[in-house]
Amino acid sequence: MPESLPSSTPLLVIGAGVHGLSTAWHAAQNGTDVLVVDKTDVAAGASGIACGVIRNNYFQPAMQELMAACVEVWESDPVAFHYHGSGYIALGPPAQEEDLVAVHERQQQIGYPSELITGEQAVEAHMRSLYSDWRAPGLTVCLHEHAGGYAFNRESMLGLADKARAAGARIETGVEVTGFEFDGSGAATKVHTDKGTIDVEQVVVAVGPWIASLWEMLGLPDHLDVRQPDGTTNENLPMWTYWYLQEGEVDVDPSKFVTAEGKPSPVLHVDSDQPLRDDAARLITSGPWGVYFKPDRTTVQGGAQPLTVGPEFEVDPYPTGSVEPGFPDMWSAALSHCLERFEGCREKFRAVRSGGVGAFTVDNFPVLDYMRPNVFVAADSNHGYKMIAVGREIARVLQGEHSSLLHPFRYERFQTGDLHPVSHSPYPWS
Repeated sequence: MPESLPSSTPLLVIGAGVHGLSTAWHAAQNGTDVLVVDKTDVAAGASGIACGVIRNNYFQPAMQELMAACVEVWESDPVAFHYHGSGYIALGPPAQEEDLVAVHERQQQIGYPSELITGEQAVEAHMRSLYSDWRAPGLTVCLHEHAGGYAFNRESMLGLADKARAAGARIETGVEVTGFEFDGSGAATKVHTDKGTIDVEQVVVAVGPWIASLWEMLGLPDHLDVRQPDGTTNENLPMWTYWYLQEGEVDVDPSKFVTAEGKPSPVLHVDSDQPLRDDAARLITSGPWGVYFKPDRTTVQGGAQPLTVGPEFEVDPYPTGSVEPGFPDMWSAALSHCLERFEGCREKFRAVRSGGVGAFTVDNFPVLDYMRPNVFVAADSNHGYKMIAVGREIARVLQGEHSSLLHPFRYERFQTGDLHPVSHSPYPWS
């Protein structure tokens, strides 16, 4: 065994993305001896190529409360986390008014700063006060979150790793987990890696889209029955479904994507039922569509509704991103549809290593729970990057505390029917 890898540890964290690093940071702050292993490197997976959007626009009360806590962590050290608190604006057609009104009401109840604008004329006036060239018609509801925004993905994870190390955690990369040994109670006693075996007291699994392989190593089912809130049961559903996240960027100077006051633009998320045409008036789609976009370091970046891949996907090597052939036309047309400044941006579209693939749970929401007596699994269902406070809550649970923020995401909900409500958004994570 390499000298750098200890033979035992009180807490082994598997995965050096946002959940693993955040857990290591907070657990080490609590005085726990922590070892983090990752088979590649810090931020080598989904956390390192995430679009970086940080928002509270969730229809589900439990997600809203958890995301409010996450925003607090992002705001605690914006320099280290490369965080930009520019805000987040969600706009929608009449079909989404009820949802966004409910989201806003709950945000007010938990003290999350936002304002709601309804009615097409009022929405247009609000947006034109921010952008003089705003021109998207038919939007009747606007939820403007004054907290949240975006962060630069890889840089923020390196900053989080620095915090974990400063608190005393060890991070060892190039170490791949290959299996577990369990005692009679089902608790993990040893974790096998390609660099040797580690005796463990507690384990946290936080591996993003690689979760299916670790789930299998833990002896957990790849299909399950899900009880619905009405008492019916959907049988033998796949635990995991993979989605490609369609994202890209246009080579537009982000200094051009500012508000009328010259401030960096909030993240914009637009769902529309209006016909979408490109700058040559060619019809792109006549059905509902949705996009999101934000300033990046040197460009404008964003995406649209993801592609369903299926219950099986090979994540090694981790994909560099894949989009439908029509995505560049659709996304560029949507930018121009919203803001005149993006007219002609299609020729500036660039496919970049962004988004990748996500492993969604059977109900598209995270599983954050003990799945063995001493093995806590953070399966984020691709909500992960923005959820930087999950690791703080896991660290509390590891000390025997109860986390009201994590409780709604327990695995037991599939058996009890205590599922999260579903919105009218076209996005599976909303």
